[in-house]
Amino acid sequence: MSHPNTELIERFYTAFQQRDAEAMAACYADDVLFSDPVFGPLRGEEARDMWRMLVARAQDFSLEFDGVEADERSGRARWVARYLFSQTGRPVVNRIAARFVFRDGRIVEHHDSFDLWSWTRQALGARGTLLGWTPFVQRAIRAQARKGLALYRRRQGRG
Repeated sequence: MSHPNTELIERFYTAFQQRDAEAMAACYADDVLFSDPVFGPLRGEEARDMWRMLVARAQDFSLEFDGVEADERSGRARWVARYLFSQTGRPVVNRIAARFVFRDGRIVEHHDSFDLWSWTRQALGARGTLLGWTPFVQRAIRAQARKGLALYRRRQGRG
């Protein structure tokens, strides 16, 4: 039998595959800390809203996950998301390594890591290939992502 935290990670990604943001959010502790190269650090409801927004906007979306391992305190997984980037309509295949910290049967920390330059090359095309590695463009991507999340949250009455 697998560890309950392994099952928690599997439940999170299975919900993601089904585009069920509320089931994903239920896996998080109230004070969860999420981070990734695009959004940076997000806490609590802001992190849950990021998933709600991404699931709502997903186009031609599919997700695979594997390598799930967990114990009482921490865990990890690998996942691959395939989708069309909404701003350009370009296809993206994003390969992500996730690390987790658990408390009381919930995810209290979730850190995703991936190659942001690889993502920009796919999502932005030639501009991403030429400039996606620069700190200026990466900061602009982060700012745009945070702006989009803030707008989504305001529209939901949470911002």
